[in-house]
Amino acid sequence: MHSQIIIKGYRTALNLCIERIKEISVKIGDKTDEEKRDLLQKCAMTSLNSKIISKQKEFFGKMVVDAVEKISDTLDKNDIGIKKITGGSVTESFLVEGVCFKKTFSYAGFE
Repeated sequence: MHSQIIIKGYRTALNLCIERIKEISVKIGDKTDEEKRDLLQKCAMTSLNSKIISKQKEFFGKMVVDAVEKISDTLDKNDIGIKKITGGSVTESFLVEGVCFKKTFSYAGFE
């Protein structure tokens, strides 16, 4: 089979997939802010289903949406940092709003 026929088949499959995605996609442009937030929380909770913290997916789903809403318009996920501390319960986790900097220098006597 010639490679051009294979490529043509891939392109046809791609176009069929894109059409199907457009058919089943959910439009959120005309929804209220509360409905958009609710949909985002449901998406976050769905992604947390297979994680270790799946039992607290409502708790962390809200926290994730809060964190995403706080970042700038660029929506760069690297703007969200996670600090892991051993001990305690996962429900003691909380969102800290603001900017944190890593300590990049030290000097004599500084602890």
